Amino acid sequence: MIRTPLFLAASAVLLAACASAPETPGIPGGSDTTSAAAIPDSAFELAMQTVEGLVEAGNTQAALDRLTQLLGSPALTRDEYAEALFRRGEIRFGPHGYDAIGAVEDFEEITDSYGDTAWYTAALPMLDSARGKVTTLEGQLSQPETSRLQKFNFMMELGMHQDAIDLMIANDLLPDNDALIAMYDIGYLCEGEELTGRAYDAVEQDGTPRTLRFCDFGK
Repeated sequence: MIRTPLFLAASAVLLAACASAPETPGIPGGSDTTSAAAIPDSAFELAMQTVEGLVEAGNTQAALDRLTQLLGSPALTRDEYAEALFRRGEIRFGPHGYDAIGAVEDFEEITDSYGDTAWYTAALPMLDSARGKVTTLEGQLSQPETSRLQKFNFMMELGMHQDAIDLMIANDLLPDNDALIAMYDIGYLCEGEELTGRAYDAVEQDGTPRTLRFCDFGK
């Protein structure tokens, strides 16, 4: 599972206290460095600052988990919900998000159901871009000259994680460092002397070395 037990416990407290933020964010779809440096006015703003801190630290999957948890709060206003949904889609679509299909779903939800918020306009071009990425990756997957490792990478980018891992195991593939760390953060790879199977050496963004194996092997 994701390696943030203390963080998730703290997040639960924040969700319980979640209050309404100002109706319209300063910069829909972007990072407002001035407001990010200020003291947050609400639990929602604090939660969003936490997300940005996780992203900056390279903890992309933890940031996505935090946003998913936040989106489950009934205390959010429509504008807050749309903002959190937009940011999740933006991160999923990004270079370390590994979920282009999920990004499309997030942006579609905004354009289909939150047209009365400032995030509708911001989501329209992002939806087009995310759909384009999915179409391109799916097209590359179907090409006969695409190697197994390339197919693995395309599946990971799309968010087809289990399919990618099945292909990886069946063909003894060695993904790049970014994919290995993503698989570790998502919960497919673990560290532990009790685990068996092939070991994968990876290095986290902060320089921490990891020797990883599939979490289910040896248990």
